[in-house]
Amino acid sequence: MSRTTMIGRSLLEVLLVLSISLIPVASGLAVMVYQQDRKLAENARISLQEAIYSVDLSLDRLDAVVSNALTLSGKPCAEVKPSLIKQVTETQYLRSLTLSQNREVYCSSLAGVVDGAIDFAEIQAPLQLIVDATLTPSRAVLLYQLQRDDFSATATSYADQLRDELSAFQDGLTLLLEFGDAYIWNGDASGLSRPSQSEYFQTAVSEKYGYTLKVGYAQGYSAQEARQSMILVLPSLVLIGIVTGSIIYWAMFRRGPRGGNAVNPR
Repeated sequence: MSRTTMIGRSLLEVLLVLSISLIPVASGLAVMVYQQDRKLAENARISLQEAIYSVDLSLDRLDAVVSNALTLSGKPCAEVKPSLIKQVTETQYLRSLTLSQNREVYCSSLAGVVDGAIDFAEIQAPLQLIVDATLTPSRAVLLYQLQRDDFSATATSYADQLRDELSAFQDGLTLLLEFGDAYIWNGDASGLSRPSQSEYFQTAVSEKYGYTLKVGYAQGYSAQEARQSMILVLPSLVLIGIVTGSIIYWAMFRRGPRGGNAVNPR
């Protein structure tokens, strides 16, 4: 066998060993990316359900307060005002309770009967999120109203209670709670633009209260997670590749000299 043929054959064997060594690395990285993809998608799906449940539960507590206030409607303000004030002082995040008749406010837990940040005559939906110039964005107000005949009871509550529910999800997921055109999310409340939710995006509407919840990861989040995971697993995969290549190399060359049978000396 010529020297050139032997060199070419050796080179092919080395390339073959290197290729086989890369198989565990490539397959390991592919499995890692696949598992991460499934994990993020599943987390978004489960978090959407859990967040809907948590927000509904928070609004259930607000509904109970307003329902109790509605039972006081029709009674003289002097008689029911102490009860309204007591409920506000004992309920976390609650800002005010107001009673109205024919859309005209006649009693409130506040010092006056008018909440300067809210036009009660313009209330169109039972549940609204209000961000007014007189309020900072981080102190947006949630408005909830129940009606009975000509009477209505209205509660205003700081939206921090719902933001706290969203902020409980500490896994990089962005959750946005939408009431019509107004929204809050589990991030910087002072931001003027909507957060990115382009990756693994999912959305659902609350059957009980009608708000929309949107969840998703920011653009580039999955790539960042993949890089961090790669840093952790790549050394192990490379080690496996080296061991695999060494075994293949030993199996190929343990046969001894190539090119025919060796001649036994006499």
